[in-house]
Amino acid sequence: MKALKPLVMPNPSRPSTPAERKAALERELTELAVAGPAAIDARLDDLYGEWSSGRLTKATAGGGVLAGLILAATVSRWFALLAAVGGFMLAWYAVGRQSWLAALYQRLGVRSGVEIHEEILALKALRGDFRRLPTVHDIEDTDAINRLEGEGGLVVDPDESKLDPRDVVREVVTAARIAAAETATAKE
Repeated sequence: MKALKPLVMPNPSRPSTPAERKAALERELTELAVAGPAAIDARLDDLYGEWSSGRLTKATAGGGVLAGLILAATVSRWFALLAAVGGFMLAWYAVGRQSWLAALYQRLGVRSGVEIHEEILALKALRGDFRRLPTVHDIEDTDAINRLEGEGGLVVDPDESKLDPRDVVREVVTAARIAAAETATAKE
């Protein structure tokens, strides 16, 4: 089990609209794709330790409960209100999709778990982690197999040119957004 990395200071200049965030993500992923697998691995390591707004919300609310209980037991019973507020924030976050504290952290530049997961999926796709997994597109092409067996040649044309990294990143970001949204919907 990896140890949690220290909380990185949020980016207050984070793009505010979804279109701006998508463009910024595409720029960063393009730079990483050009830089190669080592840069992608380093970024993935950073992302695994990044705190989401949800994680920070739960830690804040839990800290409020703990501090309220300790202060109520040692200083004054009025501090039990702090524990009650922390418990209320935890319950609100558990029941609702979003809490005001998570929204505040996002405005301060902390990313949501879905945004972090989306970038992780995009980086894994760029690195080629999903290349060997079977997909619904792996349909047997009997004509190609017959050509291969009958002529002894390649089924795939070797002249295929490399794709532009920006186009690949756009496609990967779109796929990662869909996967992250489906994952978030499935957890509800």
